[in-house]
Amino acid sequence: MYETHFCTHCATPLARITVAEDGGDVERLRCPACGWTHWNNPTPVLAAVVVRDGQVLLARNAAWAGKQYALITGFMEAGETPQEGITREIKEETNLDVSALALIGVYDFQRMNQVIIAYHAVAHGEVRLSPELVDYRLLAPEAVKCWPAGTGYALADWLRTQGIEPEFVDLFHSGAAPSAA
Repeated sequence: MYETHFCTHCATPLARITVAEDGGDVERLRCPACGWTHWNNPTPVLAAVVVRDGQVLLARNAAWAGKQYALITGFMEAGETPQEGITREIKEETNLDVSALALIGVYDFQRMNQVIIAYHAVAHGEVRLSPELVDYRLLAPEAVKCWPAGTGYALADWLRTQGIEPEFVDLFHSGAAPSAA
């Protein structure tokens, strides 16, 4: 994971400095020259269980080493709502148009310092992947397997709303690296 090393205001190397905050003394990366604090707050990430013609779309990222498939995800941009952001991400990554969105839930993904806001998206159109993705699968909801991390929990919660008890894949003992968010 990326860590900030220099002050974004004056370029001085950051140091671990303890300062009294609302909850007591807290050590954070701070600038000894100008006092800027690197808060290291979690990043909001948007995710969607995309359903087209009754099937769940899972995609494989070009940067992933294995054959893992996952939900469509992306970072929320400044000036957009989470709903606008996931609609944009689905269009950018798959070319699909969203006709309905429903919030599934909010999930922590501490390994990546992220908070995932997950939606169920009903989508229409012809799938054309962005260069970020190399493959996709359309699966019947009952054939989808979940992963025990990040968006895998959102997928499991959505499956339960469909009357399907989710089955989890053991990524750590199957030889596959857990790449999915």
